[in-house]
Amino acid sequence: ANMGSEEPVPLHEEFIYCCGAATHVLKCGPWKDLSKDENKNLPRLLFMIIPGNPGLAGYYRTFIQALYCGLNQQYPVWVVSHAGHCKPPSGMEMIEDTDIKELEDVFGLNGQVEHKLNFLKKNVSKDIKLVLIAHSIGCYITLEMMKRASELQVLRSVLLFPTIERMAQSPQGKLMTPLLCKLRYALYMPVFLLSFLPEGVKASLVRFALRGMKTCDESSITTSINLFSVDCIANILYMASQEMMKVVERDSTTIKQNLKKLIFYYGTGDSWCPQHYYDEIKMDFPDGDIRLCEKGLRHAFVLDASKEMAAMITDWLQDDLTKL
Repeated sequence: ANMGSEEPVPLHEEFIYCCGAATHVLKCGPWKDLSKDENKNLPRLLFMIIPGNPGLAGYYRTFIQALYCGLNQQYPVWVVSHAGHCKPPSGMEMIEDTDIKELEDVFGLNGQVEHKLNFLKKNVSKDIKLVLIAHSIGCYITLEMMKRASELQVLRSVLLFPTIERMAQSPQGKLMTPLLCKLRYALYMPVFLLSFLPEGVKASLVRFALRGMKTCDESSITTSINLFSVDCIANILYMASQEMMKVVERDSTTIKQNLKKLIFYYGTGDSWCPQHYYDEIKMDFPDGDIRLCEKGLRHAFVLDASKEMAAMITDWLQDDLTKL
């Protein structure tokens, strides 16, 4: 296809402090600032991506560009990294140098929920409706956001491969829990040693690790280089260890209260939320919009299926957008 002649999608990147922690934001579209300002034409809707773990914004680069184009470039599409999961640019520390302890345990699971709410409060006008698109543990965070901040104007939440219950009991959880909860400090040393490798070698290691994929997204490779930073890995593993302990029971109350706004999308071979989790939630909420993937997409869809996923989502939301 003749890709070369297309206008490049406007993508704006910033590193900010939110709740005192380094945060990477990618904004797709011409809108850089959505806070309250009288003389600006603010869009009516913001699509915000709440990432999985590792919560690196860069993994969603292709996804937000595809979504933005699929939405006919009418709405901004933003992705906000988890607190402390990105490697801040030189001259910027992981934690803001202030006396104010903005948030206890910002890198923990609860802290990450407050971090997203704080980001919205500071950066997005209350008049703008939201479509939250969440991935993996981002789905748990999104349900928590909806529970804690009922004033948010959430038009829809799309929950992709939702790890919202019994994470430690899932096949992948059984494997990872001992590693995350008991051995995670043992992983710091090798990461620390690898962090001294030249960037080119790191990129080759990442390519090698992802070699099983037919088409691997180039931005996934550059983003994965962040994982050679001990600070990032420490925050990623710390959050993951909390997920294993805290994501136990599905919050059916919040789901019930917001059922009309929710779309769930479960994978068929997803070892983080096995198919019987899908069967059970489907039985508990027969009226819910709960779908099972028919395309064999992997849990980490951003590695190789961002465009497919974006196309499906724009399709699902067509009716909502027509009514706006």
